[in-house]
Amino acid sequence: MDPAPPLITSEWINTDRPLDIPDFRGQVLVIEAFQMLCPGCVSHGLPQVQRVAQAFASDQVAVIGLHTVFEHREAQGSRAALAAFAHEYKLDFPIGIDRQDGRLPATMAAYQMQGTPTLIIIDRQGRRRFQRFGSVDDLRLGIILGSLVAETELPAEDSPQSTAAGCDEDGCAV
Repeated sequence: MDPAPPLITSEWINTDRPLDIPDFRGQVLVIEAFQMLCPGCVSHGLPQVQRVAQAFASDQVAVIGLHTVFEHREAQGSRAALAAFAHEYKLDFPIGIDRQDGRLPATMAAYQMQGTPTLIIIDRQGRRRFQRFGSVDDLRLGIILGSLVAETELPAEDSPQSTAAGCDEDGCAV
């Protein structure tokens, strides 16, 4: 397995310094890629990772957000808007702002994300072990995280879900 691609961010909130994958070596890292105006992110993805952050010891599992905006950039593209959103939704984990390098944000492109929400799990050695566009069942996520905390290998992830553009209750596709 190859190391996970770096996080290509322009700014961070809820942390005093930029973060990247190597900063979490020794921990399982859960990354929730989201947009503020994504219904599936607000209703499922972000509440789920908030529960993960509460359920696991922070020295075992770290949670970060990645605000990866590929639509409605004017409405949700500012740091101030994201900080207000994080405050209102009580998101206290670090949130990186995916750098805009073109049509798609840079980290979104590097991870070949299909849209938001996208859940990414990096193991203790910095390798991407799971990535899923759309919602992930809580029980399945718990099994994956428990396995990685115990440092067991997981089978290769199955193929990504739908690539249809637009937003619905499950997420927003590119």
